[in-house]
Amino acid sequence: MGRGYSEEEIREKLISVLKDSESGMSGVEISEQMKVNRVTMTKYLKVFAAEGLVRQKNIGNVTLWFLEPGQESFNFPDDYFKVAPLFLDNLVKGKEDQVYSLIRNSLHSGATVYRLIIEVINPAIESVKNLFDDGKIGTAEQNLLRTTISKSLQILNQIPIVPDSKKNMVVISADFQSSLVAEAASAAFHSDGWKVSHLGDMSSAINVLFDLDFQKLVSKIWKQKPGVLVVLVFSQTGEALNFFADSINPIKSKSGKRMKLILCGNATKKAKSESDLVTEKLDEIIQWSQTVYQNLK
Repeated sequence: MGRGYSEEEIREKLISVLKDSESGMSGVEISEQMKVNRVTMTKYLKVFAAEGLVRQKNIGNVTLWFLEPGQESFNFPDDYFKVAPLFLDNLVKGKEDQVYSLIRNSLHSGATVYRLIIEVINPAIESVKNLFDDGKIGTAEQNLLRTTISKSLQILNQIPIVPDSKKNMVVISADFQSSLVAEAASAAFHSDGWKVSHLGDMSSAINVLFDLDFQKLVSKIWKQKPGVLVVLVFSQTGEALNFFADSINPIKSKSGKRMKLILCGNATKKAKSESDLVTEKLDEIIQWSQTVYQNLK
């Protein structure tokens, strides 16, 4: 660490120094401008390169350092409103590398996974859906944008987390359109220490054998029934929510109060009456689940 500087300050100063340098700078030049010991600066440059903030290019005996595209200095929690439009703009323009760099840069600047999902990624999922519904993009482009968002969520899922064995979650999508927001929910719960079993798009499993199949799964992932098991189902249709509610509720009844069912979507009256929570708001789902866990401790 540079004398008198935190890692965040070094990152911010480095971005400022390299931002307008098209030809790159050597480690010596960077350390002189930042007034940081050359050996210390070299160590930080290697760390930042591994994080995707900078890249190096060897020209003869000289190593030049460049800022990766899309890098910007952020100050969280104030700058989430800046990241959201940048993320969407890079996404729809097909600047895939800059989308991922923005997510990594935000994380390294102090952003939380939860707020990145709620304030940046989830609105982008809705925007892509609206673009498709309005006929502004076709199926091929929609799938490409959804894949880029999914890869962004994978970056968030790679952050090492020690899960709490008493916080168990099963996430189901009943259709293709709901699969991406279900993936976002899984990433958010993972970041909060939940042991998440993400089943993905289960539309092909809508048949008379699903309840038996699901019972087997629950017996494997929740053997000793520690803490709480929350089953979260996303769907665009009330019929699909009703099917999964009918299939899961008998299993929930046998498991007692430690198993909960959340339906995300426009559920039928019957499904609502048999579920613990029905909502279309991801932040409400996360907060409610945490409250349930706290109350069962």
